Amino acid sequence: MIEVGKTAPDFILKDQDEKEVKLSEYKGKKVLLSWHPLAWTSICAAQMAALEENFARLAALNIIPLGLSVDSFACKKAWASVLSIKKLRLLADFWPHGDVSSQYGVFFNKFGFSKRANVLIDERGIVVWSKEYPTKQRPDLEEIINFVNKK
Repeated sequence: MIEVGKTAPDFILKDQDEKEVKLSEYKGKKVLLSWHPLAWTSICAAQMAALEENFARLAALNIIPLGLSVDSFACKKAWASVLSIKKLRLLADFWPHGDVSSQYGVFFNKFGFSKRANVLIDERGIVVWSKEYPTKQRPDLEEIINFVNKK
């Protein structure tokens, strides 16, 4: 997994609406990259729903949350509709398959999808916090909120 203190690799991925998201366009804001293995699973759904439900709370801390997986943007669009996601951008690390996940050290080669992980990037583009979670465990957003509040 990418180390704290490293510059976050820049990327361009499409979201569920086929709009490009370029990480470097968020300079001046903190960015939470929240990887989930695959859409349409209950834990992944709960993880993304928590980001959507806490979107305003994260924004108040100058944090832009982004959900990522190797699913296609068409899959992400259907899933976002089912989950009633309106604010959160769900990014498709579909092709080249898992390229961004690999750059951040969270691609699970054995299974062809990303691990469950959170990476927090500061306003300058530096990784300031990261954690990998067991596949069957939903990440706790309070860890990130507490980290940011202590700084």
